[in-house]
Amino acid sequence: MIDLHWLNTFVALSKHQHFGKTAAALHMTQPNVSLHIKQLEQTTRVKLIERNPFRLTLAGERLLKSAENTLMELQICQADINAINELNQGTLTIAASDIISRLLLISPFQAFKKEYPGIDLSLFNTTSSQATELVKSAKADLGFVIAQKESQPLHFMELRQVKWCALGNGLERWQRLSQDPEAIIEQPPLAAEEPTLILLGHDTRTRELIDLALPSLQLAKYHVMEVGSVDAQIDWAEAGFGVAIVPSFSLHSKLHLQTTITPLPHFPTTSLGYIVRQNQVLSRAIKQLLRWVDDEIQRSQ
Repeated sequence: MIDLHWLNTFVALSKHQHFGKTAAALHMTQPNVSLHIKQLEQTTRVKLIERNPFRLTLAGERLLKSAENTLMELQICQADINAINELNQGTLTIAASDIISRLLLISPFQAFKKEYPGIDLSLFNTTSSQATELVKSAKADLGFVIAQKESQPLHFMELRQVKWCALGNGLERWQRLSQDPEAIIEQPPLAAEEPTLILLGHDTRTRELIDLALPSLQLAKYHVMEVGSVDAQIDWAEAGFGVAIVPSFSLHSKLHLQTTITPLPHFPTTSLGYIVRQNQVLSRAIKQLLRWVDDEIQRSQ
């Protein structure tokens, strides 16, 4: 009989392709990782991996597909059973981006912990795209995302529309100069330099939307400074390093801002909402958490 712990170790090893890294990821010792693989190969009576250099055999590739599906189905089954039993104890795992988690989830999480002290809240602080994958694979029970693309087997529920704004001084001046280059001679010397836009990295869904909308700024040329979070965008814009393109709701709690905020009505609006698996059973605790999140969103508008 194949042990599920062996399968989990095998899937992790296939991902990391290194015994030491796999041991660290699973909080195991390296000899135990080797033992699990040895027991799995002895039970299946086939060689599953080549060790130097690391690669899966044909049998290993076939087992990997089955193992991933099996482990995912078990996670989904456990999540549904927890929901049916109302999950008064255990762990509720949430996936959300940095800006969503800090601006919209802290207060609802506090209320949740008070109402459900027996449930541990686990947070994956990640991008919307990664949150989608975590919910798909049942590694997260619930995800909060921006600009969710229609994707089976997920269900997306919009909580609010997201509009965009530019934070930073000089945007209107650069737009005028782009439309009338001869005006440069009437501006101070620094005005002839290209503006800097402070944007999130390319691995985010938000950046995909921003890139499509940038032509509406009517800037002939510009530099791009990439940072890892919306808060970093705000900080660098506040320090005078450029103009940050950010969701409007991210500035609602920033009462100390000294730089210009310019609405961007030509940028397409998108949606902020939550995702769950299609046909997922939602526990009473999850439904209550969603109500608290919705209340927090209403207060922030």
